[in-house]
Amino acid sequence: MAADPNASLGLLLAWLSPSFPIGGFSYSHGLEWAVEDGTITDAATLRAWMEGVLTHGAGRTDGILIAHAYRAAADNDLDNLTEVAELAIAFQPTRERHLEATAQGTAFLAAVRAAWPASGLDDLAARVTVDGIAAFPVAFAAACAAHHVDLDAAVPAYLQAFAANLVSAGLRAVPLGQTDGQRTLAALLPVIAATAREALTAPLDDLGGAALRADIASMKHETQYTRLFRS
Repeated sequence: MAADPNASLGLLLAWLSPSFPIGGFSYSHGLEWAVEDGTITDAATLRAWMEGVLTHGAGRTDGILIAHAYRAAADNDLDNLTEVAELAIAFQPTRERHLEATAQGTAFLAAVRAAWPASGLDDLAARVTVDGIAAFPVAFAAACAAHHVDLDAAVPAYLQAFAANLVSAGLRAVPLGQTDGQRTLAALLPVIAATAREALTAPLDDLGGAALRADIASMKHETQYTRLFRS
C-alpha cells in the first residue's frame, strides 16, 4: 500500500528535522578534528570534505544500507533485514562513529515507536536492534517501510539531512557564517542526488568506502584536547 505523498513528506520532515530528539547536533563525524588539523578552513574546504564523505564515505554507505533494509522490511524478509542491521553496525570504522550511528538509531526508533506507531513497526524494530542498539540508517529504513514512505524520497531526504547536520557542525567549528553554510549546502545538492541514485541501485556487495581521511579524523577526534562534539 502506497502512502499519501503529503503524509510521507510530513514524516520525512519531522523525522529528519534538527529538532527530532536523537541528538544529531552533538556529532561532527570527525569534522571537528579536520578543522583542528587545518584541513577545513573555509567554505570551499568544507564543501570538498563533504563531497568526499557523501560520495566515498558514510553518505554512500548509509544510502545503500537504507535501500536494502527498506526492501527487506517491505517484503517482510526479516532474516535479511537482520543481516543488513548487523552489517550497518559492523561497518562503523571507529568507536566514535559506532556511537554516532547507534545512539542516534536507537533514539530514533524509540521516538518513532512512541509518537508514530504503525502496524508491524515493533517487529521490524526488534529485527534491526542488535544487542540493544540499532544503526541509524537501518532504523530509519524500517520506520519508512512500516509507514510506506516512498524509498525514492527517503534516501535523498536522509542524505540531505546528514549533509545539513555536518555543514551546521562546520559553521560552529571553523567558524563560518550562515550564508556560507547555505551556499555550501546548495552546492552539495547535486552530489546528494547522484549519491542517492547510486545507492538505490547498488547491490549490498558494493558496501564500502574510501573516505579514509574522514575515518582517521574520527580516530583522532577521540583524543582531541578540546571538543565541542561527541564525534
